[in-house]
Amino acid sequence: MPLYHRLGQLPPKRHVAFRKPDGSLYPEELMGSKGFSGPSSLLYHLRLPTAVKALRTLREVALVAEPSPALRHRHFRTGPLETGPSPILDRVPLLQMVRPSKEDDFFFRNGQGDELLFVTEGEGVLESSFGSLPFRSGDYVVIPRGTLHRYRLASRPQRFLVLESRGSVRTPKRYRNEHGQLLEGAPYSERDLRLPSTLETHDQEGDFGVLVKSHGRLTEIRMPHHPLDVVGWDGYYFPWALSIHDFEPHVGRTHLPPPVHQTFEGDGFVVCSFCPRPYDFDPNAVPAPYSHENVMSDEVLYYANSEFMSRKGIEFGSITLHPDGLPHGPQPGRTEESIGKKSTNELAVMIDTFRPLKVAEASLGIEDAGYAFSWLG
Repeated sequence: MPLYHRLGQLPPKRHVAFRKPDGSLYPEELMGSKGFSGPSSLLYHLRLPTAVKALRTLREVALVAEPSPALRHRHFRTGPLETGPSPILDRVPLLQMVRPSKEDDFFFRNGQGDELLFVTEGEGVLESSFGSLPFRSGDYVVIPRGTLHRYRLASRPQRFLVLESRGSVRTPKRYRNEHGQLLEGAPYSERDLRLPSTLETHDQEGDFGVLVKSHGRLTEIRMPHHPLDVVGWDGYYFPWALSIHDFEPHVGRTHLPPPVHQTFEGDGFVVCSFCPRPYDFDPNAVPAPYSHENVMSDEVLYYANSEFMSRKGIEFGSITLHPDGLPHGPQPGRTEESIGKKSTNELAVMIDTFRPLKVAEASLGIEDAGYAFSWLG
């Protein structure tokens, strides 16, 4: 994240005595990636962030793949999917889908990966050590690994798509100059990024729960004080948000390939946004994409509305998987139908991975078994 940000009270220099009104020191905490060589932020607490009075393993986080996978195109209908009430504990491993209905009474820290949240429905506030970050429908919310946070839900229903990445989720390198600034030709700018806006310091002792996800398990930690007791911080490591509606799509005279829709990159995957836009403007252009094969890549599409130029039979909340080894493209009739159309209102998130994906056994109950044969015409 190539942006510097600061909130709250800070001393004039790093790693110098910064004292409370009673003369004691504010405990200092450095949070960052890649040891001491990656992006980092320096936080100042009221109490030691290392203080723990109890802990226990809550449960293992087991991702169980389907027992007999077959190579085929897949379609999953998440509309009827019901999850439990917690935005953290009740995620279904379909990528990860969650439809929370209540706020958690604990805080959460993912110690094994960054999280990229796509808010399909709902609005609220992400509370974290770095302050409050409001979110709403259409937002991507990037939560760096290790960030202590909790969701405040302001409306119902809520529906989140959650991606977990071992490496950092970041702006694509080809969109940035040598200083990390987004280029003029990038589909969004720093002005579109939303950062934590307010910092509320909680000076409260008691018994507070924090769930930590690490090494494939959830560990519950009990702290003797409120975890969000930061009085000030600065640096380059913090949650941030970008609305899919602020992504500026590129349009050409004839069809442009999917990389023009790229929004984020990670280690081994990219994320793209398909947004409402004019179609190609050559009178002979074919707006629908040509058939293509995902050589060395699996393609996942999450449909945030029921319109998509090349697909039949999908609906709001659908997820399709087009695996490496099979060509895919517009279903019968969609190519001819696209000719002469001026625009599209589609809204979808695409994830291309460069390692093969497995389908979770828990998602088989919502699969559209006939999708693989929908190209027969």
